[in-house]
Amino acid sequence: MSTDTIEKPAAAPQLTPARSNPVTPRRTQGRPRVVVIGGGFGGMEAVKALKGDEVEVTLVDRSNHHLFQPLLYQVATAGLVPADIARPLREIFRHQENVEVILSEVQRVDVEARKVITEDLVLPYDYLILATGSRHSYFGHDEWEKFAPGLKNLADAVDIRTRMLVAFEVAEKAIEQSERDAALTFVIVGGGPTGVEMAGAISEIARHTMTRDFRHIDSKSAKIIVIEGAPHILGSYPADLAANGKRQLESIGVEVHEGLQVTNVTAEGVEVKGGQFIPARTVVWAAGNAASPLGKTLGAPVDKAGRVVVNEDLTIPGHPEVQVIGDLACFTHQTGKPLPGVSPTAMQEGRHAARNILETLSGGQPMNFHYWDKGTMATIGRNKAVADLNFVRFGGFFAWIAWAGIHLFYLVGYRNRLAVMGEWIWNYVTFYKGSRLITGTSDGQDALRYPAPGSQPECSPDNAVHTVPGHSKP
Repeated sequence: MSTDTIEKPAAAPQLTPARSNPVTPRRTQGRPRVVVIGGGFGGMEAVKALKGDEVEVTLVDRSNHHLFQPLLYQVATAGLVPADIARPLREIFRHQENVEVILSEVQRVDVEARKVITEDLVLPYDYLILATGSRHSYFGHDEWEKFAPGLKNLADAVDIRTRMLVAFEVAEKAIEQSERDAALTFVIVGGGPTGVEMAGAISEIARHTMTRDFRHIDSKSAKIIVIEGAPHILGSYPADLAANGKRQLESIGVEVHEGLQVTNVTAEGVEVKGGQFIPARTVVWAAGNAASPLGKTLGAPVDKAGRVVVNEDLTIPGHPEVQVIGDLACFTHQTGKPLPGVSPTAMQEGRHAARNILETLSGGQPMNFHYWDKGTMATIGRNKAVADLNFVRFGGFFAWIAWAGIHLFYLVGYRNRLAVMGEWIWNYVTFYKGSRLITGTSDGQDALRYPAPGSQPECSPDNAVHTVPGHSKP
């Protein structure tokens, strides 16, 4: 094995110092080296498809796990625990002998030198697959993130869960009705699948799970509001299915506001176009995405969302050894519009990128990518969902069953599938959500300090306690 497989990075102001003893992974000298950046759906499928003796694969990710993002909202709403939807990358690939996993954050790619520069290593490559995904976008208002977190990783989910649970605790001890109403108001900005799923899950926990937990509030009075700037929620779905989804949301008490733009987000709530202010302690951002900034280091054209404009075979102009997939890629050759940023797109692109590498190594020509659209689904709540399978569209109970079955099938690992199925069955029978733990130090948890400093009610000096309106003193 060549000792220069992984090098120390050259000194550069933007890089942190390299370790004095960089890791030297196992390799068989002479085999082409494929570096895959990102262990999401696309990256994982690419690595699996490269199984065999033809290449050596290095998978680099800043997290040590693969995350099943479609169920991330259930962690954020206390239905599942993080371990139910995540699995360590090293465990996934421990039996694939030609794969090594490196935990590190990539800072840039030098396409001319064919090197990936991480925070502490330099990784030479013969072929490169970028699958670093996207992050939520605030359309130039990054200051809103503090008050309205998005949902892209486990840390986001746990933060949102903490904020949501704390809101009920704050409402329980609120003195003024206005404070209680604000604490029990949950605003979801964005009416795509993530926003719709979040709204439905919060409605269920408020209307069913929390009803017997509190003494001074009626959790059923919680107000869940979805604000969508486009004319309709679920904009990527057919109009009749989007309307069906809206009706199902409203049937469980969710307010849906379409064609309404958010103009400001503060710690006190959300301001919308026209000057209306919605007091809300908990705001969730599900309104937009921006591609990983790593794509801009390739020197290839990018679109306004930061996605790399790729060729028909997923390569970038002038560098057939570099392929970009998933949410980081802007592929418009099939429909004239970018492909949807969903897991099936990333998975198909990952397998295609791997096949092109193997085809090139065998002396063949890389093939153009063609996306097979199998349809889309979104769950809204118990017995409620919408499904567009291209040949048939439907909503309600059977869409919900189809949604659950497909998501269980694609979860990685039998343990995860059994755990999630068990939680779903238990929750369906009992309405119980078992992960209602307030942990961490999120901004949401700071709200436990209520009332705010300087606004405490007057108390007698004899250790008096305040009285919650409508109830006698404890």
